[in-house]
Amino acid sequence: MPSRPTKLIPPTFSRTPSLDAETVELEVAIDFPEGVEAIGLAVAPALDGVHDEIPAALGLDRAALTRAGFTGELGQTLVIPSQDAPTFIAVGVGAPAKRTAAALRDVAAAFARAASSFATIGLDVAHAFNLDAASAGQLVVEGALLARYRYTELKREAKRTPLVALHLVAAGDDLADTATGAHRGEVLARSANLARDLANTPPGHLTATDLAEVAQLLGAANGFDVEVFDKDALIELGLGGLLGVNAGSLEEPRLIKLRYTPKDADGSPVEPAGHLALVGKGIMYDSGGISLKPSDPSHAAMKMDMAGAGAILSAMTALDELHCASSVTAFLMCTDNMPSGSATMLGDVLTFRNGTTVEIKNTDAEGRLVLADGLSLAVEEGPDAIVDIATLTGAAIMALGTKTAAVHGTEQGIVDRTLASAKATDEQLWQLPLERSYRKQLDSDVADLANIGGRYAGSTLAALFLAEFVGDVPWAHLDIAGTMLVESDESWRSKGATGYGTRLLVDLALNFSA
Repeated sequence: MPSRPTKLIPPTFSRTPSLDAETVELEVAIDFPEGVEAIGLAVAPALDGVHDEIPAALGLDRAALTRAGFTGELGQTLVIPSQDAPTFIAVGVGAPAKRTAAALRDVAAAFARAASSFATIGLDVAHAFNLDAASAGQLVVEGALLARYRYTELKREAKRTPLVALHLVAAGDDLADTATGAHRGEVLARSANLARDLANTPPGHLTATDLAEVAQLLGAANGFDVEVFDKDALIELGLGGLLGVNAGSLEEPRLIKLRYTPKDADGSPVEPAGHLALVGKGIMYDSGGISLKPSDPSHAAMKMDMAGAGAILSAMTALDELHCASSVTAFLMCTDNMPSGSATMLGDVLTFRNGTTVEIKNTDAEGRLVLADGLSLAVEEGPDAIVDIATLTGAAIMALGTKTAAVHGTEQGIVDRTLASAKATDEQLWQLPLERSYRKQLDSDVADLANIGGRYAGSTLAALFLAEFVGDVPWAHLDIAGTMLVESDESWRSKGATGYGTRLLVDLALNFSA
């Protein structure tokens, strides 16, 4: 077994189990083939007019469904017992006013969960939604594949039925477009599930060095370049923020630089529509450092403090397959944050890539330190815009809860693009102000900046700190601390890491231009 100081890790352990699983077969046809084990059929609430009829295959009328407690509300499901295959599942599509794109994704997820004991499933609900065929195909596949995700890599006996095949029904004229959309949905769900894998992996099983190795494998397989910088290289680059956070750790830090370049059908580079830079916080485990976190349940979730970096890396795997027209350069700033005799101390001053000096007043405000170096590097690339993503502040959770992430920015155009992508992917985002009058709270008596300010508006203060490192480049900052995990299954979000931001970033890149 490969060893770590306190870990024995089996050689069969995978850091990307969802990619190692058998690929789900997707089929779009005008009817379901033989062998489908469970079929979901749309049922609308009573008095809905056009879609009020109950599919005959369910074998129950409206009165019988009502007696069983099923009314057809959005996302409601009822498994109808049968001795013969297939098993039919009534799937509520809700009233017409509720049938949005996001609702179709949720309906598909609800069906996939209701059919969780079946390996080969089929769904016919898209006709109830007023959406184009490609969008409908994408949303159904996304919802189903995201909902069936489970992290079981470290269980000897995984009590789950893997999804083997997903069949969709479409009208003859819509078959090609539905199949195109279904493929896109598969790519997006695969990317998000990869991000979930990385965030769910225990910290002793996924160090910064490990993530760099994963990135190199993913880059080679998915058409983007990867460059890894070790500790000596970080010293040469002058990344004092990343090195300062790493100072207390036994594990080496890594800067992982990713580069996607658009290509033509022959694989030759083409002129990009724009250049987008991404920066991700990759704190592989966050103890708080010398400013040690309290020993409560949130501490155990700090293996997910690299979710921003994981979302970017996972998003990059989709760009080539979905023919992104813009170039994307990404910087993943990776280390853990640990206390020790060599750790950065309160009162220390760090010097960053761009020459800025920062007084450390709290070592648990470390994410902004690694991001600052990443933002400085991104500015040097001359992009049209920069977006960073990080599980940064508890203040964002206090303000927006666990369903919605925060966005701040220096230029409304790039903020609006992130908001549009959030809406398209149902990864909820809300703009918070970059209130410049709070900036003086970050003043230091001994350095250019302090890494924390006052008690209030913590998310804004963190964003104001980061804004010091972006120059004149349009910039948006996504604070995803509240949305990185869910404690129970919820719609397409499966218990554990959500993969939040992955699909949002893919959509942003696909629609980006200078």
